[in-house]
Amino acid sequence: MYGLKIAKTEIRETYLQKRRDMPAEEKRRKEELLCLHFLRSASYRYYDTLLMYSPKPEEIDITPIALKALSDGKRVAYPRCIAGSRLMDFHFVTSVDLPDQNGYGIKEPSADSPKYDPAESCCAVCLIPAIAFDRHGYRIGYGGGYYDRFLSRFKGALAGVIFSDFITDSLPHGKFDLRADTIFTEGGAVPVEKN
Repeated sequence: MYGLKIAKTEIRETYLQKRRDMPAEEKRRKEELLCLHFLRSASYRYYDTLLMYSPKPEEIDITPIALKALSDGKRVAYPRCIAGSRLMDFHFVTSVDLPDQNGYGIKEPSADSPKYDPAESCCAVCLIPAIAFDRHGYRIGYGGGYYDRFLSRFKGALAGVIFSDFITDSLPHGKFDLRADTIFTEGGAVPVEKN
């Protein structure tokens, strides 16, 4: 387990530096294309509930997806960290202007907004941020485990969100790591290879 943690940390640092080195204009162009591909996908058409993430400045901004979903009458939810734990819940919103900010500087919905039940069997897709993905759908996140804990209870589809040059052949993973069903990039949907 310790070796796995070290391997993930080294990969995380490599890809974080690669992300920092990306010119702002290139990032904006890729973000626009990625959002467009997702909005044209069967995933967007089929699912009526979208679990989004509130991007930090260096992360892929998927706000246009949330705006379109809200205007199309879909349900949109954002994560909110539960104080004193490494857990998060998703809360439904009617606007992308999130009122609160957590200890990581990430915008969140208010605590009194309606909560999404991860055991719901309705048509929901969770858009998952990552630092890197591999072709099997495994991801390297920030190491906090928030998504891993939430997704272990989630019954919907998992859509990875990443730029194509942040996908590698294989990443180290543990037996409890979950995989994305599909990965969306600026080049379109990338089918996940099953082992």
